[in-house]
Amino acid sequence: MAHIHSAHCRHGADRAGPTRRQLIGTAGAASLAAAFAIGQPRLALAQAKPHRIDVHHHVTPPTWLAAVRRAKLDNPPLADWSPQKSLDDMDKAGVATSMLSPTTPQVTFLPREQAVAIARESNDYTRKLTGDNPGRFGLFAMLPMPHVDAALAEIAYAFDVLHADGIGMMTSYGDKWLGHPDFEPVFDELNRRKATVYTHPTGANCCVNLVPGVPDTVVEYGADTTRAIASLILSGRSQRYRDINFIFSHGGGVLTAVAERLQVQIVNSPPYKGKFTRAGIDAELQRFYYDTAQISNAVTIEALVKLVPLTQVVFGSDFPYRTSLEHVQGLAKIFAGEQLMAIDRGNAARILPAWRQG
Repeated sequence: MAHIHSAHCRHGADRAGPTRRQLIGTAGAASLAAAFAIGQPRLALAQAKPHRIDVHHHVTPPTWLAAVRRAKLDNPPLADWSPQKSLDDMDKAGVATSMLSPTTPQVTFLPREQAVAIARESNDYTRKLTGDNPGRFGLFAMLPMPHVDAALAEIAYAFDVLHADGIGMMTSYGDKWLGHPDFEPVFDELNRRKATVYTHPTGANCCVNLVPGVPDTVVEYGADTTRAIASLILSGRSQRYRDINFIFSHGGGVLTAVAERLQVQIVNSPPYKGKFTRAGIDAELQRFYYDTAQISNAVTIEALVKLVPLTQVVFGSDFPYRTSLEHVQGLAKIFAGEQLMAIDRGNAARILPAWRQG
């Protein structure tokens, strides 16, 4: 089993990191990691005390599914979801709690009034699931974006009435990404509340069905996540929203492939030269959180933890499109001990106050 040697190995060999012994920590922690290693029977995963927090786990509320079906935007995994299937998947992989959020397109395809009603009904449904299954589910509430006034009302309802754990947003809405000035009131309020904001990619107006025969999920979703990151940073709004804990799906999309363009090319070219520095760009990239969904492989996740501290990596499964067990097994090939425990739970618990104990 190959393990990452530094939790902060993000700018090459000039930054000396802690030793493998320091990272793996106590023998007890290493033994716990070994119990989850690839090659162990699935029974070991199921029998160990569930502890993982999954920040990227989808829910399919009935009224939302009906609307998606009417628009012919559904797909088999989405339509076949059930609470019990989520619980079964979690139990196979030692996942204690999953933060639930609807996947793309959320309610972006609906007229304003329908979007408002279905977002509210979906949030109520998911909150009931959390009450019916204590400790197993959390709520990342859906907003009726891009309708700013309605989104503000839903933020108040989600946090003050439903006691949501955070907000689940898309990376873009039509032709506007998260750094767009139209969305300032929404993010100002989320910043005031020191909210956790989980983001999921979608197909922007520009790029839906861009390449015939290549589904948007293959390339475009990763690109849209990275567009959202760049939009927040280069608009200056990431710096404005310092108290929001942003989580980006799929390890930030294609971020590791284009990071140098942000770190070097952008800061040395008009119109951004003199407005941004590499240190400033790095500070923003290194404060965001990135989930493991679809990146539990050495090529992608090792690149990510060279760019950002391991403290910013959180467990995500993308259920029902992928399984929790796949990700647990993939991560155990790369990490162990305290590193693995941090990804599995500790990093997410830090930004989800209701789940810090467990």
